[in-house]
Amino acid sequence: MDTSRSSPDQLSYINLCREPLNSNFLTLKPIINLIQVDNSVTPMHKKRGKRGKTKKELEAELKEKEEDILRLRADFENYRKQLNREKEEFAKIANEKLITQLLDVVDNFERAISTINDKETMKGIKMVYRQFYKILEENGLKKIEALGKKFDPYYHEVLMREESDKEDGTIIEEFQTGYMLKEKVIRHSKVKVAKNIKDE
Repeated sequence: MDTSRSSPDQLSYINLCREPLNSNFLTLKPIINLIQVDNSVTPMHKKRGKRGKTKKELEAELKEKEEDILRLRADFENYRKQLNREKEEFAKIANEKLITQLLDVVDNFERAISTINDKETMKGIKMVYRQFYKILEENGLKKIEALGKKFDPYYHEVLMREESDKEDGTIIEEFQTGYMLKEKVIRHSKVKVAKNIKDE
């Protein structure tokens, strides 16, 4: 490298660069420190971080949160309705099972009433029976009409058929009373139906 035309400052820099690194490390240290300090300075735009959210963005977030709340309310309302339906269904099933079991008690009352001859005893049994049956009626129990009615498989169960001058399929005898609980048949009437001779 031609150094004849270099200025004194340039010559000093060239000579400094030619010297071994170890001998000039102390001379270069202030420059190195300055570079390190300069690199450690964080630009102002980085210190400020991300820009603030705009009004439109905040409104969108608010709307999203409101929709989440509405969905949660709807889910809770559906859950509450489902829970109420399940409770009602459970109560209905339990009520039906209990009343079905009590039908045997009703049958026994009716048998007793038809066989007891003592008037005072009969009067007491009838009074208890009416009170008992009234409670069942208040809970939705009602008898199925059978005698003289046309046979209906939804309400009646045929045990016997007998020749008769009555219209074919007419119920002429009831062996056991049938019952409904509200609109559901819980026991079919067991009946005898007419078999019209003229139809043969």
